[in-house]
Amino acid sequence: MRLVIARCQVDYVGRLTAHLPMAPRLLLVKADGSVSVHADDRAYKPLNWMSPPCWLEEKPGVWTVRNKADESLVITIDEVLHDSSHELGIDPGLVKDGVEAHLQELLAEHPTTLGDGFTLIRREYPTAIGPVDLLCKAPDGSTVAIEVKRRGEIDGVEQLTRYLELLGRDPLLSPVTGVFAAQQIKPQARTLATDRGIRCVTVDYNALRGVEPDGLRLF
Repeated sequence: MRLVIARCQVDYVGRLTAHLPMAPRLLLVKADGSVSVHADDRAYKPLNWMSPPCWLEEKPGVWTVRNKADESLVITIDEVLHDSSHELGIDPGLVKDGVEAHLQELLAEHPTTLGDGFTLIRREYPTAIGPVDLLCKAPDGSTVAIEVKRRGEIDGVEQLTRYLELLGRDPLLSPVTGVFAAQQIKPQARTLATDRGIRCVTVDYNALRGVEPDGLRLF
């Protein structure tokens, strides 16, 4: 990973245009080719970015990042304050908490909870950007990528979106649809998922475990 702290301005040209005026920012260039621009006022989300596959062309004072859709991220650099590269190696992946990991196991055992006629292809299906929680086959033969969370938030939808973009380019898997499964799904995450054609499923963890709900019953 390459870390560059620079005083720069950023212009995005594509389906729309966006401009970041001159200011000190962090530029991340990852091994997968992605380039992202960060400020110091938020936890993780970049101000602008270009996802792989994309190509970086460096000229004195100007970086130009292009993707296959001919969109461009033009970074005009006034001053470089820091420039370093680091070898991070292979990441071991996210270690899920007990409930989330067990929820994934239960859904792998009962894939029809996520859709009628679903059959499991594989848990933790490996990709270049991380493992897909569950990969299933729908009755019509299409592939379904499933992201499993305990609490469904926007970052989980973004994560699944990246998986879908990558898997959809594989002719052996295409077409690929997505399911976002969680015990609770926030309204904003549900809205974003629906807008991107991702189906949401709210999962009852206790029902999957075969645990009877507490409380009085009439019969």
